[in-house]
Amino acid sequence: MTSIAIIGTGKIGSALATRFHAAGMTAVVANSRGPASLVEFTARFAGSIRAVDVEEALQSDIVILAMHFDSVASAVERSSKWGGRIVVDATNAINFPDFTPRDLKGKLSTEVISELVPGARVVKAFNTLVAPILAADPKTAAGRRVLFLSGDHADANREIANLIDRLGFFPIDLGSLRAGAPMQQFSGPLAKMNLLKD
Repeated sequence: MTSIAIIGTGKIGSALATRFHAAGMTAVVANSRGPASLVEFTARFAGSIRAVDVEEALQSDIVILAMHFDSVASAVERSSKWGGRIVVDATNAINFPDFTPRDLKGKLSTEVISELVPGARVVKAFNTLVAPILAADPKTAAGRRVLFLSGDHADANREIANLIDRLGFFPIDLGSLRAGAPMQQFSGPLAKMNLLKD
């Protein structure tokens, strides 16, 4: 059985945990403050979402980074062996508090994260819907909410597309990071795009 971790328990991490629980799927969650800080967080998920420390979470088959972009480096440095595991970049590179795109000198934010997790198969996903919409039921009377993904490993893209489908969303694979990630990132045309597919 594929193990899944959500690193980060803010708005996006909480939204993802909500959807995993609603879909009857299990996952572990972790944050920088440790499992003891997540007792109330996990209590609402009746055992489907379990808190662990970051080191344990980073050993999962699929690791979803649902935290501030600036926090990724310190989180992932606790694992040095990625061995082809999938890392999902759900971050947006944003300047706070003015919410402007970060200047990464021509690099995509997901390329920066890829350099931090050498050997991992990195997929960009879960970053284009605002948290309240991501947390809501993806199945509506008009169709399923769309989630976009991109990555340079076709097999990893398929696995995350399948995960998105299991969560109830409609996955659209945009192809490679160079093709898809610019459309997905904070300043891209798909950011905050709430589309439905019947």
